[in-house]
Amino acid sequence: MSKIHPTAIVEDGATLGADVEIGPFCTVGPKVTLGDGVRLISHVALAGRTTLGTRCEVYPFASLGFAPQSLAYKDEDTSLVIGANAIIRESVTMNPGTAQGRATTTVGDNCMFMANSHVAHDCTVGSNVVFANCATIGGHVELGDYVWIGGLAAVHQWTRIGRNAFIGGVSPLVGDLIPFGSVMGNRAHLAGLNLVGLKRRGFSRETIHDLRSAYRLLFAEEGTFQERLEDTAETYSRCPEVMEIVEFIRAGGNRPLCLPHRED
Repeated sequence: MSKIHPTAIVEDGATLGADVEIGPFCTVGPKVTLGDGVRLISHVALAGRTTLGTRCEVYPFASLGFAPQSLAYKDEDTSLVIGANAIIRESVTMNPGTAQGRATTTVGDNCMFMANSHVAHDCTVGSNVVFANCATIGGHVELGDYVWIGGLAAVHQWTRIGRNAFIGGVSPLVGDLIPFGSVMGNRAHLAGLNLVGLKRRGFSRETIHDLRSAYRLLFAEEGTFQERLEDTAETYSRCPEVMEIVEFIRAGGNRPLCLPHRED
């Protein structure tokens, strides 16, 4: 049975699943859909065509589904879709898509967004992703599963970030980050692999060894980058994780690849 505080405003047209809890002074717009077991603690504002999956928990002053921060947006009926089990802490903001982009912003399952973090319009966020306090991603960013973004880090619009990657705190990332990569600095440079994440998620010693060896080959100083990429693909063709990095690079994107820092 749902519980709605008398000070909350749930507009006609909103769709509520079973056992939803809507706390004091929350506002839920007419196109919002809340899955079973969603909990809005207090002072949460939901607008637009926003969907929250089952068992999401949203803390005070989060603002989800309001107009994108884009001058191109002209009040189109776009959407924000958040998967199951999200933890959305205080003052988090997430915007829907734009007609010029994907028309939707999507967030996977089991994600955590710490206080004051931000997901901009037309982004694709995978599952099991963590945004630390004040982490921010610009429009059209693509994040794979198990990405961790440190506090006060910022990601440039149109950037791609492969799965299991790590962005250090207070690091502005302006280039594509390979799967399993780790970056830090201002501006962020590739600083190796996310070894802590790999070990925590149970990757085998053999896989980690192959990834480390492939990383050294790929970002060595000898030869051209394209030559090293092809050598890596040939040498480690049996390792799916290495080939995931190779295919990520081959696919390309709108941003340059984030590379290791080179001393002059």
